Amino acid sequence: MAVSAILAVAGFVVSLNLKIGDLDPGAPELRPNSRYNKDNNYITSNYSLSSDQFAVILKTPVEGAIKYAPLIEADRLALALQQVPGVQTTVTMSDAIRMITAGTYDGNPKWYTLNRSQEVLNYSGQQSCFDNPDLINSTISVTPVIAYLSDHKAETLSRVLTVAEEFVKKHTTKDRQFMLAAGSSGIEAATNIVVKSANRTMLLYVYGAVIVLCFITFRSWRAVLVAVLPLVLTSILCEALMVALGIGVKVATLPVIALGVGIGIDYALYLLSMQLKYQREGLSLGEAYQKAVQFTGKVVGLVGITLAGGVITWPCRRSNSRQIWESSSPSCSSGTCSAPSSSSQPCRTSCSIR
Repeated sequence: MAVSAILAVAGFVVSLNLKIGDLDPGAPELRPNSRYNKDNNYITSNYSLSSDQFAVILKTPVEGAIKYAPLIEADRLALALQQVPGVQTTVTMSDAIRMITAGTYDGNPKWYTLNRSQEVLNYSGQQSCFDNPDLINSTISVTPVIAYLSDHKAETLSRVLTVAEEFVKKHTTKDRQFMLAAGSSGIEAATNIVVKSANRTMLLYVYGAVIVLCFITFRSWRAVLVAVLPLVLTSILCEALMVALGIGVKVATLPVIALGVGIGIDYALYLLSMQLKYQREGLSLGEAYQKAVQFTGKVVGLVGITLAGGVITWPCRRSNSRQIWESSSPSCSSGTCSAPSSSSQPCRTSCSIR
């Protein structure tokens, strides 16, 4: 009991540092030295763009997205996001309009601005619709403010989301609505919010169902405590282990915690059922437990070893999908493209994104 109490307290203290979302750049499911992660790191380190995009959508009335007020507000949001650590660059409709306006006037840098004249904005906006169709919709009422991030770590997404939310609250009006969020990182940030709220709720529901069903089955609160308390300790130690291994809670890892409770309660039910049976036959607690272990312990041990055996080999081998990926994908990590059965050639930005 003393050892379990110490483990529970220590595990709980460590589990307080559990993070929501990814804690590593690139693809956390792959090793840091995998081909994809090395290529992703090279592109992110040497170019302003990346695959991690956080977008805020600006919605206006029809043909309102190229008016001065919405454009200047989108520009202010982009400037606010650029000050956030982890944001490499931003792209907005304002940038495209500036470029075209300056080009129209012989490239004079004095015209590299958002002109207050609506006629100038209309001409530049019309050209931008053709040159940058990804920045405006067909009715000129929706345009994104895209921030390219250095990574999609939980801390980076949290910083960007905080700044974006504060800006949206202060600058959204009836005719100018900023909406969160789009892009791969925007969707992941929204997912992290849902996972954070669902994490504890899920455990409460799972443990609530286990307690109710155990009480219905055994009709004894002592038996419920015997079955549930070890599971609680296991959940605490599981979260502490995730902190130690640098694993965050996300969609891929959230079910694992609940799965551990579901599998663990099966073992408890096996042993408790037989132990109570022997106790009702008049055996002492020690004798009943010994016979229960002899009867079901081998089965429980076999199932546990089988489950562990299927997982313990994962760190020792590389998956077939990763072998196929690394043998067929060219690498840009050294500045040149190296692909199987092909000579090295100058590296391009899209080299490893295939």
